[in-house]
Amino acid sequence: MAVTKAVILARGLGTRMRANDESTNLSGEQAAAASAGTKGLINVGRPFLDYVISAFADAGIKKVCLVIGPEHDAFRNYYDNVEKNRVTITYAIQEEPLGTANAVAAAADFIGEDRSLVLNSDNYYPLPVLKQLVQAPGLAVAGFSRAELIANSNIEAERVKSYAIMDVGDGVLQNIIEKPSDAEMAAHPDAPVNMNCWLFDQSVITACESIEPSVRGEYELTDAVRYLIRNDSNIEVVPVACGVLDMSSRKDIGAIKDALQDVEVSL
Repeated sequence: MAVTKAVILARGLGTRMRANDESTNLSGEQAAAASAGTKGLINVGRPFLDYVISAFADAGIKKVCLVIGPEHDAFRNYYDNVEKNRVTITYAIQEEPLGTANAVAAAADFIGEDRSLVLNSDNYYPLPVLKQLVQAPGLAVAGFSRAELIANSNIEAERVKSYAIMDVGDGVLQNIIEKPSDAEMAAHPDAPVNMNCWLFDQSVITACESIEPSVRGEYELTDAVRYLIRNDSNIEVVPVACGVLDMSSRKDIGAIKDALQDVEVSL
């Protein structure tokens, strides 16, 4: 059955985005959204999330669920009133910022018995990535080439170096290695990078509800994925060779606006 649902995790605190950076030249509107931590609503021609959702629609997604906090009226105020012809947008409330797995669990009713993309609200994934992912027959994750990320993203090489990598066997995810050491990088020189671009079914909800908090006191999606692997779920790693636009801090805003200036949006 075709994949027509996507969950966007928009509850994050946006700590790095909130931090003031006097070297950036933001408009008052951009600065206000950055200070509120609502990265998806930062205007880069249109709200950043408009571009993300439009790409989803291009890939065949028809139903989008934004996981937000109870205080995030700005998302509702905007998306309840913006013109939409290709997608419907609903909301799931994550009452407290207790981690990414807790956020996914909040969308349990939306996912239901279907497969659904699960992605971050602060990344713009190119359309070819989304098209490849939704064509996977089961569970899947996009595995990004490190070299392509560095060459075709707004992400510095040092930041990419700190991203989680994936241990893959016969095209199937075996483990996620977070913040890999130099030794781990040397042992997995061609390991794809995880940019949190997932395709799950309802089994992810069981996983998210079955794990313990991490040392940070949060319920981590990576731990839920490890739970799935331990319980014999096969997660296909879809290799992709392209960049991602990452909206992590205020200094990213200008580069992303430039990169998206010719992209047409249709929700």
